[in-house]
Amino acid sequence: MGESAEEQSVLDATRAIVFKQSELLDGKFEKISGYDFNNGVDYEKLLGSMITTGFQASNLGEAISTVNQMLDWRLSDEEPSEDCNGKETDLEYRKSVKCKVFLGFTSNLISSGVRETVRFLAEHKMVDVMVTTAGGIEEDIIKCLAPTFSGEFSLPGAYLRSKGLNRIGNLLVPNDNYCKFENWIIPLFQQMLKEQSEKSVVWTPSKVIARLGQEINDPSSYLYWAYKNNIPVFCPALTDGSLGDMLYFHSARNPGLVIDIVQDIGAINREAVHAKKTGMIILGGGLPKHHIYNANLMRNGADFAVLINTAQEFDGSDSGARPDEAVSWGKIRGSAKAVKVHCDATIAFPLLVAETFAKRFKRSDE
Repeated sequence: MGESAEEQSVLDATRAIVFKQSELLDGKFEKISGYDFNNGVDYEKLLGSMITTGFQASNLGEAISTVNQMLDWRLSDEEPSEDCNGKETDLEYRKSVKCKVFLGFTSNLISSGVRETVRFLAEHKMVDVMVTTAGGIEEDIIKCLAPTFSGEFSLPGAYLRSKGLNRIGNLLVPNDNYCKFENWIIPLFQQMLKEQSEKSVVWTPSKVIARLGQEINDPSSYLYWAYKNNIPVFCPALTDGSLGDMLYFHSARNPGLVIDIVQDIGAINREAVHAKKTGMIILGGGLPKHHIYNANLMRNGADFAVLINTAQEFDGSDSGARPDEAVSWGKIRGSAKAVKVHCDATIAFPLLVAETFAKRFKRSDE
């Protein structure tokens, strides 16, 4: 029995709703296509396929593209001289950087193996300014004195406490490591107090951090390379960690050491204000993210921004906020190339570095 004209009319109207005519997308958007393992295992092509894979793989691909644009802008034709150790010469070089790269990271990443990636960037002067938390400073020094170990997320806290072991996610840090840190740093604080008294040295967090890098004198340390290459490392919350404990223990016995945070806010703001362009790469959220953001507010926003974290925006946190929220504050420019990768930075950041900084790196023996 055939359909009535009325039924056919209803069916046609329904089909028109369900199958609404599409706008043509060819030429406007990339076609989704993943890597074909029939071609063997080619890691460069695999990472290159991320941008057309979809979901967070595409965001990672966008982040790789954005960082490569930062690096295309970064250096002028004039490279620093080989004996560029003086501050004045180095300052001239820093002024020649066309796009200043700000790298921010939370302390847990230095506890993890991402420390070695950060060290690579500092060792080869691939970034210009760093911002981290107190843990991001002390964990680098502590790892020069004793190792961190791999554990499990499920290890019971009470059991670990009874064994003198501290858990950072699935990492384990023995209490003995902090004892070694105390034995190393307390005499240094005493020397810094003496220099403050006798030579009128004004200590700031970044000056303290540079001194730590100088004194540790260990090429496995990113702070050592930051000191050696005159890359400023800012940490306005220097007391929020074992460093704060050590300052407390020292000041209780030998009061008087002063660390001035006001000079550092001027220093990081000038890094942004006097830059031709700026790019931000921020791993995690919290203080490092906002401190870099706020410095770039002083120049009406960064030109490039890559964020890698797992925080969500629904609680109104700055950590979880997408780049567009920062545009509303003037911390990222409306015209900026900006992307957020919702991913654990221990996964995404080494892959990003592999396709950006590391690809441009030339070993001296090549």
